[in-house]
Amino acid sequence: MIPCAPVEMRAPAPKSASFFSPAPTEQLPGYAAELEASARGWVTLPLWCVWVEPPGFDMWSKRWNDAVEISLSTWGTYLKLQRVSNPADAHLRLWRRNPPLQGGRASNGRALLSFENVQRGGKLKIEPLVDLLISPGIRKEAIRATSLHELGHGFGLWGHSSKSTDVMAAMPGPKPVTELSSRDHSTLRWLYSQPSGFGE
Repeated sequence: MIPCAPVEMRAPAPKSASFFSPAPTEQLPGYAAELEASARGWVTLPLWCVWVEPPGFDMWSKRWNDAVEISLSTWGTYLKLQRVSNPADAHLRLWRRNPPLQGGRASNGRALLSFENVQRGGKLKIEPLVDLLISPGIRKEAIRATSLHELGHGFGLWGHSSKSTDVMAAMPGPKPVTELSSRDHSTLRWLYSQPSGFGE
């Protein structure tokens, strides 16, 4: 099948009872012990079809787009990504908008995960769909750090690190993190070596 073939049909997947048994937490690299799998298992793919909301003609949307593209390029060093021009064909979509308040609190970014029955090339399977909402109303370095963090969630790192020097830190430090740390690398490598309920 053609990678990132156009989607012919998309519908919410039926809810699944959890079948996943977590790995023992002893001796796990980085912050892998803090990651959570979905009821369908680890949310990883051998190839991610990615769509980015195109910029408008104003400098603010172009600034947002520039920062997000740098973050995507960073993750593309470690994962196989393919860009698509239609958001309906994507596994992961980046939107230029403020996330809704959560518990009365604002945030710069949010990752929303769902599962859908998707037909591509006549083949029907369950795929993850991740929508990332990244605020355009922050400085460029913060957009880059926020999008790098939320992309980490989108690519399967559903959890946080306790160290502020990691991209997936639960609490940001005084300086935005714009490159993956060695702990980010080792956690990502571990995650993508685990069995997944998705893929070919």
